[in-house]
Amino acid sequence: MAGIYIHIPFCKQACTYCNFHFSTSLLYKNELLSALLKEMEMRSSRSGAYLDPGEKIDTIYLGGGTPSLLDAGETEKLVQTIYSLYPVSPGAEVTLEANPDDITNEKLSGWKNAGINRLSIGIQGFDDKELFWMNRAHHAQQAHQCLELAFPAFKNISVDLIYGTPMLDDTSWKKNVDKITSMGIPHLSCYALTVEPKTPLYKMIRDQRSEDVNPDQQARQFMLLMEWMEKAGYEHYEISNFAKPGQRSKHNSSYWRGTSYLGMGPSAHSYNGISRQWNVSNNTTYINSIQSGMLPAEIETLT
Repeated sequence: MAGIYIHIPFCKQACTYCNFHFSTSLLYKNELLSALLKEMEMRSSRSGAYLDPGEKIDTIYLGGGTPSLLDAGETEKLVQTIYSLYPVSPGAEVTLEANPDDITNEKLSGWKNAGINRLSIGIQGFDDKELFWMNRAHHAQQAHQCLELAFPAFKNISVDLIYGTPMLDDTSWKKNVDKITSMGIPHLSCYALTVEPKTPLYKMIRDQRSEDVNPDQQARQFMLLMEWMEKAGYEHYEISNFAKPGQRSKHNSSYWRGTSYLGMGPSAHSYNGISRQWNVSNNTTYINSIQSGMLPAEIETLT
């Protein structure tokens, strides 16, 4: 069994902490989506194959960036092309990452029709001041509303939260976690705020425009998180993930088990047990390379 990851490198705006590959310009979105479809064809052919021929695809994951920026038709085209080119297992887990401000009843319906059966929602927090500090595109009310819309439509939902920010005290952290557990959301991913070089957050702290993170606070909030989630009946699997019994993410779990996966799109990584491969982290270079019939990837053989 194997997984497929599709990187959608577009965002409405740049979060202060993010060091992933993304662009806030949609100028070349159509060209990039066309290149993605062509890469799928190239990777499925014998000459471009990275996975073993005929290897079953158990999980598909659209990440980014912000895949929820795409319209339903674009999402459906990507998913259906994977199904047409690769041997996807019946009942495969198909995940789409979504931001709260993109979630509407119309989009939820479109995603279901496109074959999406799992949502991963990047809420990060439920406080306006903290969301503004992170430069998130949504506000607290949208964070609450999106769950009210999404959870009836998709029963398989994961929520991302961030802890260890300078303004997040333990009481506020518990409120964030309680919001998820009280609703019965089946999966929660929690990440300690990390200060990555060359990010706006790194520069804010360097220039003393923001407090630095406190590792003792982060450790305490992680310990509290484990305690709260256990009491709420969630299993702690992997470092950052909690799930109700039977609701673990199949795609994320496959990374930890060493399962093969194929990554497509700019900056996407692949692994087949023998080597790792990664696409160039530049949209224009990626598009031009694919259009000329070249896979824009580097590879390393593992010892």
